[in-house]
Amino acid sequence: MKIAVASEKDRVTEHFGHCENFNLFEIENNQIIKSESIPNPGHKPGFLPNFLHDLGVNVIISGGMGGGAINIFNEKGIQVVTGAQGRAAAVVESYLQGTLKSTDSVCHEHQHHGECGH
Repeated sequence: MKIAVASEKDRVTEHFGHCENFNLFEIENNQIIKSESIPNPGHKPGFLPNFLHDLGVNVIISGGMGGGAINIFNEKGIQVVTGAQGRAAAVVESYLQGTLKSTDSVCHEHQHHGECGH
């Protein structure tokens, strides 16, 4: 399994599309076996869900996310977890332990940088 966390360096970002990077975690036997950070290649409607799908991502974790991106992830069979906060690795560990719950934080505008989830 591969989990992507929309991040600002090593911390979960508030808004998926405007993240600085994605921290990718490869999981085997419910343990992180590998992690890497890749830069956000750019925010264009519909692009990032397909980009992450092509990387083999099974789960995307973010603070907030727009409804369009959520719909595309759902169509691709990728689980969306929103409302996360903190360090990316700790959030993934919480997910693996079953203690990370999605808040369904959906962003409705694109000019709101820093205002998701309110």
